[in-house]
Amino acid sequence: MSVVLIIFCVLSAVTLGSAFLTIFTKNPIHSAIYLVICFFSIAGHYLLFNAQFLAIVHVIVYSGAIMILFLFTVMLMNLNKEDEVHKPRIQRWAAAIFFVLMCVVLMLIFRQSKPIVGPYDTTGEDYQSIKVLGKVLLNEYMVPFEFASVLLLTAMIGTVLLSKKEKK
Repeated sequence: MSVVLIIFCVLSAVTLGSAFLTIFTKNPIHSAIYLVICFFSIAGHYLLFNAQFLAIVHVIVYSGAIMILFLFTVMLMNLNKEDEVHKPRIQRWAAAIFFVLMCVVLMLIFRQSKPIVGPYDTTGEDYQSIKVLGKVLLNEYMVPFEFASVLLLTAMIGTVLLSKKEKK
C-alpha cells in the first residue's frame, strides 16, 4: 500500500470515530472536543487533495471560531439535567417525521442527478492562489457571503437571548 492510502485510511477512521463520538457523547464539552478532532482530520483530507488554503481556512474558521462560539453557547446555557425540560411526545414525533421526509427528499434528489460526462474544461487559473480566490469569492459569490454574515449575526443574537436569565 502507498503512504497516501495509509494516511487516507487513518484520517478516515479518525474522522468517522470522532464524528460518532460527537453524536453519542452525553457531555457537551466532550462532544465539542471530539468535533474539533473531526474538523482537524477533515483538514488533513484537504491536505491530501493538495488544497492547503482550504485546509488552513477550515482549521481557522471551524476549529477556531465556530467551536469557540459553540463552547460559549454551551457554557452560557448551563445545561443541567435538573433544569432540562422534557419535550412533549408530539414534538419528538414531528421531528422524526421531518427527518424522514428530509432523507427521502435528499435520496430522490441524488437519484435524479446525473454525473457529468465529457471533457473537463479548465481555465488554467490556479485557484490555490489567494488573489484568484479573493476575486472569485468577493465578485461572483458576494451574495452568499452576505447571507452567511447575516446568519452568523442572527446566531449571535440568538445566543445572547438564550443565555439571558429569566426574572422570577
